[in-house]
Amino acid sequence: MNRAFMNILADDVEKTANFYQNLLGMMRQGDFGWFILLSHKDLAGFELGILERQHDTLPESVPPTMGGAVLTFVVDDLSEVHDRACEMKADIVQTPTDLPYGQRRLMLQDPSGTFVDISSPIG
Repeated sequence: MNRAFMNILADDVEKTANFYQNLLGMMRQGDFGWFILLSHKDLAGFELGILERQHDTLPESVPPTMGGAVLTFVVDDLSEVHDRACEMKADIVQTPTDLPYGQRRLMLQDPSGTFVDISSPIG
């Protein structure tokens, strides 16, 4: 395998890309208007694509409401990310919550409707 990445289908590619850039410090590696490819300096090889939901590169058989994914990002300082999310007026689904398996989680929804789990170890 040479490369693998996930694409988020978005109605507003720019707004969704800005969400990940502002919340997590991701950077644009490519911007084609209908597709933006993001990466992060601390995660070599990680890429996240934001793809226009109605773009003609998608087969017609892909349902316009396709979903069912949760993106998880593990960070060192969940409070810092939570503060940024509040400043951005992000759609917070669950405020930071301690979970029984030793993680503290913040659950958001990005502008495209994808659920985003931001977690950090407790302690």
